[in-house]
Amino acid sequence: MTALDWILVALGAIALSGLAVLVLHGRRQNDQLEKLLLAADDRLEQLQRQFERFVPADVVERLTEASDVLAPERRQVTMLFADLRGFTALCDRLDPAVTVAILNDYFRHMTIAIGHHHGHVTEFVGDGLLALFGALEANPWQARDAVLAALDMRAALARYNATLRERGLPELRFGIGIHGGEVVAGVIGTPGLSKFSVTGDPINVASRVEGLTAKYEVDLLVTEDIRRALDDQFRLRPMPPALVKGKAEPIQTYHVEA
Repeated sequence: MTALDWILVALGAIALSGLAVLVLHGRRQNDQLEKLLLAADDRLEQLQRQFERFVPADVVERLTEASDVLAPERRQVTMLFADLRGFTALCDRLDPAVTVAILNDYFRHMTIAIGHHHGHVTEFVGDGLLALFGALEANPWQARDAVLAALDMRAALARYNATLRERGLPELRFGIGIHGGEVVAGVIGTPGLSKFSVTGDPINVASRVEGLTAKYEVDLLVTEDIRRALDDQFRLRPMPPALVKGKAEPIQTYHVEA
């Protein structure tokens, strides 16, 4: 081989060596990028799980879709209020950790029952909760779904009370009020703290109906508007008409027996 040939071979070797270095460097960069992407995915998943502790999962999904599905608008919605009876007095007798554990388990059982019937819990207030049906998407069977959810909540509470008895803990009692009507639905709050909820007179009526359960000593009441939307599968017992705050005329309610 001539000197020129040796020079060409050497240059080729240097070029191949440089190319190998570039390939290796590229692979390392790709590996680093993959690790960063996996870490970012894990972080996003953790954030979503944490977010879903405070906001219903279906609301989180709609928020991440970057659509206008949660834009404020008037919607026909059925509202379910549930409140524990005598739980405040119970708190004074129990250890705080036990009290919180009982309440969290109760909320878990109730949320599952509501979710099975196309509803979502929009907020917990003390020992009470508000669930909405038909707020996130149109649901022509929302009244029926809400009552079915309430009946499942009744059954779930009976099962939960059985476990409380086994542990030597006091049983729980609740009252549920269901009403429907046109409300304004949307994300309400401030940039630092907001939630998807509804506002309007029907939600006040639903809250008042829940309060009537204590007066009539029953666990589940629905209004006339809800009764008209139900079929014959439910057994309803009419209660005496009652005046409630904010209404000039008495409202008719019905106890749902089964």
